[in-house]
Amino acid sequence: MKQTILIVEDERKLAELHRDYLRQDGHETCWLDEGAGVVAWVRKNAPALILLDLMLPGKDGLEICKEIRRFSNVPIIMVTARVEEIDRLLGLNLGADDYICKPFSPREVVARVKAVLRRSARPIEKEDLLLRIDNECYQATLKGRKLDLTAVEFQLISILSTRPGQIFSRDQLMDRIYTDHRIVCDRTIDSHIKKLRKKIAAVASELELIHSVYGVGYKYEEV
Repeated sequence: MKQTILIVEDERKLAELHRDYLRQDGHETCWLDEGAGVVAWVRKNAPALILLDLMLPGKDGLEICKEIRRFSNVPIIMVTARVEEIDRLLGLNLGADDYICKPFSPREVVARVKAVLRRSARPIEKEDLLLRIDNECYQATLKGRKLDLTAVEFQLISILSTRPGQIFSRDQLMDRIYTDHRIVCDRTIDSHIKKLRKKIAAVASELELIHSVYGVGYKYEEV
């Protein structure tokens, strides 16, 4: 059964390019060129994924994403023309599953769509998890082996692994870890991530779990 991808984009040529490549990959598509009717359409049609532009006539992508998250967990990929907007999107914690900055190739869009659909479709069974998090005991195990983590390292892997594939900015991670609002350099997060990666590699060197997203932050994916 083909999955329907909703393309919300006010540039016709770009929307048609997305449509053609996604259809070649086996997806059904629907296109909306303004924001006002998106939420109602999603309620009625339940698409498999939404490719959502940030700047739209009628209602912008930020508001649309927030409204959809009130009733649906449909995967959403936000699209913006400015790379600096990604930090703002992450800071708003909208619940989007991925972010793409224009310009990009249609093949990249198809690859991102496929990756997000795989993550959302795969049932997560406890027996299948490589990583287990015990928040009560502040303990993480990887492939059945205990990770000897500091409190900050445990919080980092717990936050990142809760939303696999979602990108977290350094500021967002600091806000969640240092709730007492102490002044901390954003590079402190980089230092903790580096130590966390070493401890993961000591247990399972073949796994790459914590991924850097250049200029933005970090995400968790079991690769």
